[in-house]
Amino acid sequence: MNIKKIGLTALAASLVSVSAHAGEMSVSGGASIGLKNTSKSSSGKSWTMGNQLTFTGSGELDNGMNVSLSFVIDQNDDSTLGTGAQLDNAPFDSHSVSVSSDSLGTLKFSGEGGSSAQSAIDTTAAGDAWDNGSGITSPRASEAGNNSLFYTLPSIMDDLTINASYSPGSAGGSSATAWHVGYSGVEGLSLDYAVGQTETIGSEQEHTTMKASYAYSSFTVSYSNTENAYDATSGVDEEISSWNVAYTVSDDLSIAYGTETIETEGSAVDEEVDKFNVSYTTGGVTLSASQFNASGVGNTTTEAHNTGDKDRWSLSATFAF
Repeated sequence: MNIKKIGLTALAASLVSVSAHAGEMSVSGGASIGLKNTSKSSSGKSWTMGNQLTFTGSGELDNGMNVSLSFVIDQNDDSTLGTGAQLDNAPFDSHSVSVSSDSLGTLKFSGEGGSSAQSAIDTTAAGDAWDNGSGITSPRASEAGNNSLFYTLPSIMDDLTINASYSPGSAGGSSATAWHVGYSGVEGLSLDYAVGQTETIGSEQEHTTMKASYAYSSFTVSYSNTENAYDATSGVDEEISSWNVAYTVSDDLSIAYGTETIETEGSAVDEEVDKFNVSYTTGGVTLSASQFNASGVGNTTTEAHNTGDKDRWSLSATFAF
């Protein structure tokens, strides 16, 4: 819910050379506390904490267009970056400006923390289970990064969404273009298809994501596939396939089981992860218990530290406000 609202009569005037009607600023957030244990890890059992605040302001211009401004504060968002990059991104962890209208669609400029039209949907059906202490290297995606544009076309037909994005990259860095089509015109069914290209001097990558989800009664079945392909002269191709089955026991209780398989060109062993999750929500609090099992980590069956088979269990309480 909004915890504070204030007038922002000068919001749009600071962005474009026309006046704006009074707008409002809202603040929302979330926090979590967790306990996890990962096998073959020197950390053993450990506590975790998450926190995030999102500030959003919006206003309507005299010409009917809407302008919104967003800033996000997340303590761990930039923790993996170097000191220089953290200072460049300070004081906020991501920020963007959006301009929209019913006839022109929505143009979003992300100064930091943007996503491409492809990377915005490349979360696996199982919810990126590989990213839960398995030690698996992050799969590649169409880059967006800082100073990127994300455009959503106006409605062409009911339940059809079309997005496009562009990131020019810095001097000597990667530039990226991407597009996405989503359709949800059949009850319970959603379909997504996206393609992104990342180009650097002498190298090009193409990223393709397909997703499908169907909900019937208390069951939801989802499938996703993402292929990351280099050009013929360099790089290693990669494919990530995933499926997930979720069952809603009641309005508050749900259980889910999902798997992911990451195939890397030239590797005899695939990386595989499965997860089982139970979650219960009541009064703005979500309690979760999860079990993750990974095999072939690092494309090896070696039973050494940080390789081969690994597993993790985790408990968490997440609060939204």
